[in-house]
Amino acid sequence: METHIFGNAEPLVMEYRGGCLENVHYGHVCGVDREGNIVYAAGDPEWTTFMRSAAKPFQALPFFMERLDERLGFTPEEQTILMASHRALPYHVDALEGMLGKLGLSEEALVCKPTYPLDENARDRLVEAGKPKRRIYHNCSGKHLGVLAYSQAKGLSLSGYEAADHPAQARIIGVMAQLAGCRAEDIRIGTDGCGFPVFGMPLRNMALAFLKLACPDRIADEALRSAAIKVASLMNSYPAMISADYLICPNLLEDANIVAKGGAKGIYCFSLKEEELAFALKVADGSEEEWPLIVASILEQIGYRNKETIERMYRIGNPRIRNDNDLVVGENRSVFKLRKVGGGEAGL
Repeated sequence: METHIFGNAEPLVMEYRGGCLENVHYGHVCGVDREGNIVYAAGDPEWTTFMRSAAKPFQALPFFMERLDERLGFTPEEQTILMASHRALPYHVDALEGMLGKLGLSEEALVCKPTYPLDENARDRLVEAGKPKRRIYHNCSGKHLGVLAYSQAKGLSLSGYEAADHPAQARIIGVMAQLAGCRAEDIRIGTDGCGFPVFGMPLRNMALAFLKLACPDRIADEALRSAAIKVASLMNSYPAMISADYLICPNLLEDANIVAKGGAKGIYCFSLKEEELAFALKVADGSEEEWPLIVASILEQIGYRNKETIERMYRIGNPRIRNDNDLVVGENRSVFKLRKVGGGEAGL
């Protein structure tokens, strides 16, 4: 296989317009079993990249390990938005404002830059009404409030809570390393758009961490195991809090057998409870539009039984390309074939 700047990346999705190939989205896929063994792969399953917002379920774990969900009286919706890349829809904003009130904090405590919602309709309504940008409209504000709540409860400084050397962030990095099966010092630390540390590691380690959300019996620490169970349960019970119904995460989380979360620049992770499998994938050019087609293809190739979930992926990631007049002008084709590591073909 030809080696290029993306290592041994393979074509995952090809875009055709007028019958001609217009774009190729290369990338990597890693699938692990409950023992952490790589069992499915495309491209380089050991490719190192940043988790970005796919790490949010893990960044919320210390909050639940301290049982702050019970102590602070957060509603289930407020708890779930800790793991969200929300769109600042009205129900998201209600949850965020509820958290602020219970914590006794103002928005100024957040280091998130004031912005408008990512949801276009929510943004347009605010602009038309002459409403200003707000920090809680930032899609990472739930995560920030979770770390602020943890810091407040532990008597830690709220100033600098976003820094990698803050005790709250150090706790998160330790938990992340424990679940990903690596040393904390081996995690590459970068800075996300919202100001938080981001975790760089091989796809295999990301998949292993998600595997433990699906198979919490693999977590020895009782407090961490209970927190992981709570996080996965909330994400499945309140999927709309994670983003919006036209996006991939809520549509996967609607399936109670799946725990899933994506991040910026093409990273997506999900795990299957009954099958005891987890996958991490990276679209090398950072695109996110291809996620539903790639996930649908993975599920089909491993023989996933819930066809409704696969159909939802095709609905939100329609292979047909439409122009501004809603005319079909091309198509996206998922073209990769998972190789079964250790011999055999995927799904057999």
